[in-house]
Amino acid sequence: MKTKEYENVQLDNFSTSWADGLAFCALIHHFLPDAFDYNTLTPKDRRKNFELAFKVADEKADIFPLLDVDDMMATRKPDWKCVFTYVQSIYRRFKDEEI
Repeated sequence: MKTKEYENVQLDNFSTSWADGLAFCALIHHFLPDAFDYNTLTPKDRRKNFELAFKVADEKADIFPLLDVDDMMATRKPDWKCVFTYVQSIYRRFKDEEI
């Protein structure tokens, strides 16, 4: 629900839907909209998207980067359990936010 209005993000699963990094960026941007300009991101810049999302989550929200950028870049089908675990950590951090 938090990412439904974001361009180029369609969440159907916890694997391929997260493979270009935009879903992570959209989720983080939803809670930290002043941290970066989501509209400048593209699905083609996977590494940039992962690095941005994981860095902002770590530095501005104290969400430990459970996922590794190189591991995410190595596949177009991330391990759903790893993605799910990281998304859970984002949820836990922001669950009480009224945004």
